[in-house]
Amino acid sequence: MTAEAPPVVAVDKEQISAPRPGVRAWLSRHPLAAYAIRRLGLYVVELWGALTIAFFFFRLMPGDPINTLIQSLQQNYIYNQQASAEIIARYQHEFGLEGNLFSQYLKYMEKLVLHGDLGPSLINYPTPAQDVILRALPWTIGLLGISAVLSWVLGIAVGAIAGWRRGKRGSAIITNLSIALAHVPFFFVALILVYVFAYTLGWLPARAAYDSNISPGFNADFIGSVLKYGLLPGLSIVGIGAMGWILSTRMLMVPVLGEDYLVYAEAKGLKPWRILTRYALRNCYLPQVTAFGISLGFIFNGNVLVEQLFNYPGLGTTLVTAIQQLDFNTILGVTNMAIFSVLTAVLLLDLLLPLLDPRVKYWK
Repeated sequence: MTAEAPPVVAVDKEQISAPRPGVRAWLSRHPLAAYAIRRLGLYVVELWGALTIAFFFFRLMPGDPINTLIQSLQQNYIYNQQASAEIIARYQHEFGLEGNLFSQYLKYMEKLVLHGDLGPSLINYPTPAQDVILRALPWTIGLLGISAVLSWVLGIAVGAIAGWRRGKRGSAIITNLSIALAHVPFFFVALILVYVFAYTLGWLPARAAYDSNISPGFNADFIGSVLKYGLLPGLSIVGIGAMGWILSTRMLMVPVLGEDYLVYAEAKGLKPWRILTRYALRNCYLPQVTAFGISLGFIFNGNVLVEQLFNYPGLGTTLVTAIQQLDFNTILGVTNMAIFSVLTAVLLLDLLLPLLDPRVKYWK
């Protein structure tokens, strides 16, 4: 009995010659991943470019911080010329100011990227600049972060009601008041609040972040003191910040009110409050979420004038002190934190917005 011949299988020559699927083919099958990778790559380039521009901008400022430091030290100690030259050389090496500007940039980026080291702070030598910034950061987040959230929530709520009840007297009063106050500086409102509630009525303190007689700690006395001392600067920020959100929410609300789906919802007998919150406001919500995410990134800059006025120990006060003494490491640390926070907020919004709103298809 003879053995049967194996069956003949037809082989497509194009399948043999075709290359195996690579990264490009995988990305074409996963458009969301491709969009995320492209956006992350752009984020890295933007971050590098912004950090580079900030470095050269502040390093080109006139003045010599080392000579300023030496002069302050010479008020208490006497150095001969040779000792002073040695001290200057040591400080230049420690603060990253030796060599030409390009070599300083390379050393700065190496320390920043590989070690997260900004170098020592001139305003609080020899404390590292990142430690100085981290001590001031909670005060800025606590004051400006909470104030930004409160102003956004208040502005969205009042603006939605003002747009929903357009043509009414109350809506007109709110709109005109918001237009009048939206561009008033924070520090001007802060001065009025200080004069009325601190100096005239004496209800609230005018300066500092907490009572100096209370030891800092996680206890009721310290937390109450922080809230009391932060009330006036917080009110100045919330009161003005909410006006812009009121105007923008009302502007987004009014064109939506004539849409067919709202007329249909009203014809179904739904209550006006439900139509406002579940239908009309949802179309205004996404643009405001995007704007709020970007605005949160800017809180790390600190509201310089408000913090200076209330002697608040946040990033704004730290930045002003560092600029006055040409503390490049601290200046760049605060600036880099602001750059990182803004770009990261924009990146997260770009990645989350297509998931929040199915109508947005950025990856196509």
